Amino acid sequence: MAKRQISVVEGDEAGIRLDRWFKRHFPDLTHGQLQKLLRTGQIRLNGKRAESATRLEAGQEIRVPPQLAADEEDGGRKETFFQTRQTSRDANDIKKMILYEDSDVLVLNKPAGLAVQGGTGLRTSLDQMLAALEDEKQGKPRLVHRLDRDTSGVLLVARTVYAAEKLAQAFRARATQKIYWGVTVGVPDSACGEIDAPLAKRGAIMVVPSHPAEDDRSVKTALTLYQTVERVPNNVAFVAMWPKTGRTHQLRAHMAYMGTPLLGDRLYGKPLPDALLSAELGEGLHLHARRLIIPHPRKGVIDVTAPLSPVLRKTWRWFGFDEKADVDFSSCDAGKFSR
Repeated sequence: MAKRQISVVEGDEAGIRLDRWFKRHFPDLTHGQLQKLLRTGQIRLNGKRAESATRLEAGQEIRVPPQLAADEEDGGRKETFFQTRQTSRDANDIKKMILYEDSDVLVLNKPAGLAVQGGTGLRTSLDQMLAALEDEKQGKPRLVHRLDRDTSGVLLVARTVYAAEKLAQAFRARATQKIYWGVTVGVPDSACGEIDAPLAKRGAIMVVPSHPAEDDRSVKTALTLYQTVERVPNNVAFVAMWPKTGRTHQLRAHMAYMGTPLLGDRLYGKPLPDALLSAELGEGLHLHARRLIIPHPRKGVIDVTAPLSPVLRKTWRWFGFDEKADVDFSSCDAGKFSR
């Protein structure tokens, strides 16, 4: 008969939820299965029943049910030759994206077209690929924030539970600076400004509601700073954006609200001016997470810049935009955009 296993909570696991601990150590365990094990008392924390949301403390003992302990002793799922080959391919692909790494974090230059998380109809995602870098002690690297599938650029990943908690706190406290580059169809009226417009989800898109109801919980505050770096009069502009909040499609929706949607945006965009219909431009959404500045989980600051992809570089060079432009929002006396 299989024996129950006692696992001790490590120091860098302190503060995480019990369900997240199990997700890390037993990734194949579903939420429903975990809830049943907790409900029937097969999982114990220091000898007592616990709930999935219980926050762990270093040194606590978790009793793991026999079936899970047996799976772990057997080495979990056996990988086929094809799974092993795919894991190796994923690891190599991720390594090509790395802009910076240390024992706590990975900073990647995500290519456009790669989904950050899985979903219906998606064959792969960055989150799935990160399993190829799984560490026996720390588990799989963890996503800290998100980028739209069609957006390229800087993406931060935590390698440890401690780093994930600290970085998540920094994002919640807005102790970060995220600078995006984009090309807009049309030129903003002001050289720089502030878009303070709430967003609400309407089907597949985000909109700025004209008269939001007070009880509409889908309406979220959204604030974006923007600066026009270079322009082609009456046609397009190279714009830098700093989202002070992190709403879904925030930059795409805000730039469209201002009447200057991002080039190549299938949801919020508009046709190119006739003068540019024959231009040899890069394809796809012209939105790039250019730079991220955030406190390091232990000390110092992470400050990483992602170079433009070859596709975006094609557009920048067509218009003669500066691929190494230095954007400083502190010098911008931003006024609020209003209609």
